[in-house]
Amino acid sequence: MPLERQVSALLRGVAQAVVTPRFRQLATHEIAEKSPGEIVTTVDREAEARLYDGLAALGLGARIVGEEAAAHDPALLDRVDEGLVWLVDPLDGTANFAAGREPFGMMVALVEDGAPLAGWIYDPLGDRLHHAERGRGATCNGDRVQARATGQAVPVAALGTHFLSPERRERVHAAAAARMAVHPVPRCAAASYPRLATGHDDVALFQRILPWDHAAGVLFLTEAGGVVTHWDRQPYRVGGSGAGVLAAANGALWQAAAEVLLAPGAGLIEMEGCN
Repeated sequence: MPLERQVSALLRGVAQAVVTPRFRQLATHEIAEKSPGEIVTTVDREAEARLYDGLAALGLGARIVGEEAAAHDPALLDRVDEGLVWLVDPLDGTANFAAGREPFGMMVALVEDGAPLAGWIYDPLGDRLHHAERGRGATCNGDRVQARATGQAVPVAALGTHFLSPERRERVHAAAAARMAVHPVPRCAAASYPRLATGHDDVALFQRILPWDHAAGVLFLTEAGGVVTHWDRQPYRVGGSGAGVLAAANGALWQAAAEVLLAPGAGLIEMEGCN
């Protein structure tokens, strides 16, 4: 069975066994704070363990770096940009899931020397599997995906600024509001990247670039024809030194957004170490 189908089947199986049965069924003791403002659930941990076992069984010899394992042992991220690595986000949008609301998803990426080779983004409730392979395009449930803009007169931008200081957030939103229609972010990268490819959003901005949040989504969007860079305008790279991510449904929208959001007055390019 091709790798694409093996990983897709693994994601669907773990979702059916662990994730969807627990949606809106979590007890209080199954939700904990793993760091200030960040929560984790028993579902995150169990799903990651099952995905780990399933990916290891594929026999590629790749290291496996999961979000929850890295939270326990940050050293797992050392040299994440070297060699063949599986990146696993067992439950993206945990805060949404724990609150009993959508969206949330599951993400897996295969990365080699910092460059995504393949990515899977699964929406368990909608049974939508977004997949991409480098140089081979992007699909949703096997159908080819070509990124498209919203078609709105003013570009629709989803700005992930909730980790910025209030002063810097205000500057970014003020700059954006002059040229874009700013919409709330879904607080779930597994939803954000598909939204850029399917005409729901034109632009997305992210401050934090934890690798499991972006590797699969960046590959999916770029293979669909979108554009993604770090804030220094360099190509996205897992484990690189670039801060932040600016993504758009096409090059023209990316350029228009960069003229606003990456200008000195917006305050983003002054930031360092936002990873």
